Amino acid sequence: MAPVKKPVNSLVIDAGPIIKNSPPVSTLIAQAEAIFTIPSVVSEIRDEATRARVETTLLPFLTQRNPRPETVKIVSDFARKTGDYQVLSATDIQLIALAREIECERNGGDWRLRNAPGQKGTNGKPPKKEKKSTEDDAETPAESQAAEDNEDGWTTTSNTNTKPKRKQRKHKSSKEAEPTPPAVKENDAETPAEPQAAGDSDSDDWITPSNIKRKQQEDDKAGSGAAEPRHMQAAIMTTDYAMQNVILQMGLNLLSPALNRIKFAKSYVLRCYACFLVTKQMDKQFCPRCGKPSLTRVSCSTSATGEFKLHLKKDWQINNRGERYSIPKPATKSASGRITSGGGAQGWGADLILAEDQREYTRAMSELKRQKQRDLMDEDYLPGILTGDRSRAGGRPKVGAGRNVNSRKRH
Repeated sequence: MAPVKKPVNSLVIDAGPIIKNSPPVSTLIAQAEAIFTIPSVVSEIRDEATRARVETTLLPFLTQRNPRPETVKIVSDFARKTGDYQVLSATDIQLIALAREIECERNGGDWRLRNAPGQKGTNGKPPKKEKKSTEDDAETPAESQAAEDNEDGWTTTSNTNTKPKRKQRKHKSSKEAEPTPPAVKENDAETPAEPQAAGDSDSDDWITPSNIKRKQQEDDKAGSGAAEPRHMQAAIMTTDYAMQNVILQMGLNLLSPALNRIKFAKSYVLRCYACFLVTKQMDKQFCPRCGKPSLTRVSCSTSATGEFKLHLKKDWQINNRGERYSIPKPATKSASGRITSGGGAQGWGADLILAEDQREYTRAMSELKRQKQRDLMDEDYLPGILTGDRSRAGGRPKVGAGRNVNSRKRH
């Protein structure tokens, strides 16, 4: 009896699934022929309990390997074109490069991949195969999967419109006296109706703690209408959104912790409504191009075909609350801190932050970097809801005058 082929031949895993132990080691070994990662991922594990678990259970089955420098350069250039390079670490780029390297080795080249974001189709056609197929046949692209079904083991959907054969009429016998269920007409052929079970109930439709994982896997499979390969030569597993964006646009196989193939990744970017620049640096407060505080958070998605799409609201309007009146003139302070000229009533507008290269903004950012994490058990610490200091949402400096400055006061 021939051994059962596992779904994945070579699986590259990130630090997230290793630290969270999701999926467990037994599942990884059962679903992948070989498990790969880079040495820096293992060195990132600092927790003693996690490190002991990895060394005893996963490390004997884990192959540590560094990608070649030329492959790292290809991935770095690709990430620059997608805009994810600034938010990806060196470890992230090396993991993607390792997955690309193994993909090219297993499939005989990069013909399944893309060299640039938004490229229509893949780099080329699959190499010519020998007459006698082997177990390590290369994967076929999505556009030619129908022609290669029987050769590479791609799954196909069954045709439900096939007409069932009519049953031959038997000779008269004593069994004809028994009542037969009424016939229903389906697809122009008469088939006997299925008897309804007496104990039939819709209990399977309810989501319970015992079947929630199975329901999630069924939803993931139902969401991908295209046929899935029974055997993938190379795949990568990660939970990082920036990595998923690069992986999908490049054409690599991406797996979730449930070992389902991800074909659609959703994340968020910042979009400037003044110059329409899109940046993936979520910590930015000013537009890198025009320098205005006009960045808005927008959801985006990446499909398995490498299509990057922004999801904008049709009826979205700029919120100009707080801009009814102009801001006061810049205030001038003396050495003692007293305002000598400019500014509004009671010194309002003296420390407004309006640009990224402003002295007040750079000082506030440097203070945030030096500030240590607050201890919740400290007696002198009070949360913002008690002190009323709600201006720094998300731990960032307040930019502009705010939206409540020129709002109408209620009497």
